[in-house]
Amino acid sequence: MNNNKVIATIDISRPSGRKIVRELQNKRAVKLQYPLPEGKNYTLEEVYEKGLDKLSEHYGVDMRQLKSEL
Repeated sequence: MNNNKVIATIDISRPSGRKIVRELQNKRAVKLQYPLPEGKNYTLEEVYEKGLDKLSEHYGVDMRQLKSEL
């Protein structure tokens, strides 16, 4: 079996790792994959609703009601 691929793990928490990724992003032969963060992933709707809750609490106004009046 002839497999012409290399898999590398690059630590992007350091400047040198981020530089390597920036250089590789512009290469046609390179396909970058970014792993999902560990823990619970939220849908866009869940994040939006939580944001409205926080804004409503912060400003003391029901943001959903304001949105419906627009």
